[in-house]
Amino acid sequence: MQTDFAKEPIVAHSNIALTSEEKIKVIRYHFREIMLALGLDLEDDSLKDTPGRVAKMFVNETFLGLNPVNEPSVTLFENKFKYNEIVLEKDIPLYSYCEHHFVPIIGKVHIAYISKGMVIGLSKLNRITEYFAKRPQVQERLTIQIAEYLKQVMAMEDVAVIIKAEHLCVASRGVNHTGCATVTQSLHGQFLKKERSSELYSLLAI
Repeated sequence: MQTDFAKEPIVAHSNIALTSEEKIKVIRYHFREIMLALGLDLEDDSLKDTPGRVAKMFVNETFLGLNPVNEPSVTLFENKFKYNEIVLEKDIPLYSYCEHHFVPIIGKVHIAYISKGMVIGLSKLNRITEYFAKRPQVQERLTIQIAEYLKQVMAMEDVAVIIKAEHLCVASRGVNHTGCATVTQSLHGQFLKKERSSELYSLLAI
């Protein structure tokens, strides 16, 4: 007996944006087809609900950054103490997915800025990172997106973003080399000056 998600799905390739529930229905159907093509037994207790679990995970967790409704609400505060040195948020956890093979990118993000009158709630840096990471990505673009977004919301140029990450498309397939790290950076404003960039790298070494 066929279940509902085994039936023909709604058309995904249209000009009409799908709701989250519609996306889940489409993904559930097609992931079921992938599993069947691999020869998996979807009557097995541990597999029968997998298409639905994967679909919900993709829409509500793994790729939530594809939905603009999940854009973080950013809070800025007056820099009352007139602090004019580097503010650095280190080791923000990064979990993204390589858009070439749909396997994880795991690493750390470091975000720095120099206040021009306003400061940002520290947790917002984590949320901005998550918003752009929770979508199929390449690390270079992710680095730039975080930096450009922060420049926009804080209305200033003095921003730096550095990412160090391991790509499972290298570690778990192909050459199967674990422990390789990719490092990218996007430096702007004062961080383009040697003095400031050297100071930033020293702080990262702490």
